[in-house]
Amino acid sequence: MLVNIHFQFKKTATLLAITIGLLTGTKAGAQVWPLSQCIDSAQQLNKQLRIANNNVGISRQKVQEAKSNLVPQLTVNADYRYFIDLPYQFMPQSAFGGPEGQFKQVQFGVPHVINANIQLSMPLYSPQLASAIKTTKIASGIAGLQYEKTEEQIIYEVTNLYYNAQILYHRVAFIDSNLLNATKLLQNMELLKKQLLAKKTDVAKIQLQIGQLTTQRELAYSQYTQVLNALKLAIGLQLDQIFDIEKNIVPSTPVVYNESTPVDIRLASHQNLLLNSELDMLKRSRLPSLSLYGSYGQNGFGYDKAPNDFLKFYPSSFAGVRLAYPLFSGTTTHRQISQKKLELNNNALQLSLMNEQATLQVETAKQQRSVAQRSATTTLEQTKLAQSIYDETLLEQSQGLASLNDVILADNALREAQQQYLSAMVDYLKADLNLKKTTGSLLNKQK
Repeated sequence: MLVNIHFQFKKTATLLAITIGLLTGTKAGAQVWPLSQCIDSAQQLNKQLRIANNNVGISRQKVQEAKSNLVPQLTVNADYRYFIDLPYQFMPQSAFGGPEGQFKQVQFGVPHVINANIQLSMPLYSPQLASAIKTTKIASGIAGLQYEKTEEQIIYEVTNLYYNAQILYHRVAFIDSNLLNATKLLQNMELLKKQLLAKKTDVAKIQLQIGQLTTQRELAYSQYTQVLNALKLAIGLQLDQIFDIEKNIVPSTPVVYNESTPVDIRLASHQNLLLNSELDMLKRSRLPSLSLYGSYGQNGFGYDKAPNDFLKFYPSSFAGVRLAYPLFSGTTTHRQISQKKLELNNNALQLSLMNEQATLQVETAKQQRSVAQRSATTTLEQTKLAQSIYDETLLEQSQGLASLNDVILADNALREAQQQYLSAMVDYLKADLNLKKTTGSLLNKQK
């Protein structure tokens, strides 16, 4: 069983408490944010997630837009014309008793013409509109799944960064513990050198070791700070936001996740529905459509010269039914239908492949987590053993029963065991997170 990484021994307890303050760089009493709080905040503040949420809203508005085409449309039109030169028409002279085949140009009308009307149009039967509404509804569902996918990605990113911050924190803690051991050893060696019981090179070896550990700590602390800043950005916080992370890494018992259909497979299934709807819309484009239309208005005519100046209005209204039936549009629609059928075939193949891959990924993730769990348990015991060997060697060295090289070798073995344990913890956390993702459990309540 995995245990909390805080297995540090009594002699380093004080150092770890100091390290917590040094690492976070925060004031005393800084609020500790558990992983669940980071995820909840990211779901509210992350800008990528907010963009995805706006896209869901846009898709819903598009559904309403498509439905609005079924509502009667009213249009108000107004037009005023002043004819500087009235239009000409040719009248047959025979209409006025003149010879056949001869015409006379005549100007008709008045210089002022005003038209104002309100027009109504409403579809009575439109299979194309019905298909468009169905298609936009499916597209809205896809937008919802895209939001869910983005949410999963954000949770995955936040969780991964949180785990990295925890690992780096403990890496610095290990280095601080080793620095404490090396500092005490240096003090002993300097005392032995003064008593002519140790050589100058022995002291230099410990000084070199302290210098290396100091450099490693600076690098690890810099990485820890960078990861914390990346975590703040993923959550949606300002970089000057002060908060601390939990130091506990994993629960003692691995969680069993309930498997659900991954969002990528659900997206592919909705894509299949969308393609079928688009194919149906193409087929329906060959069907006739019926609409009602009408107009009511006033036509005004005016003349502004004496003695017959006037401005008079006359009503004009009509109602009708329009039938539109596409007889032939080339082979464009036929080619589009053929393309859509091929897209549907590709989608079916892709969906089948994704289901097979999902099954494999779940089984692989389970095996990887199981192996990583055993490795973490084993390396933890090895680290405890290495610490015990180092303590015994240090005691023997103070009694003259062990050489400085024995102490350095024991110290190197301890550091290697610590590094192996941290690597094993990284592998476990990564495997657990991947299993959570492949089983579709990322959006479940975090534990």
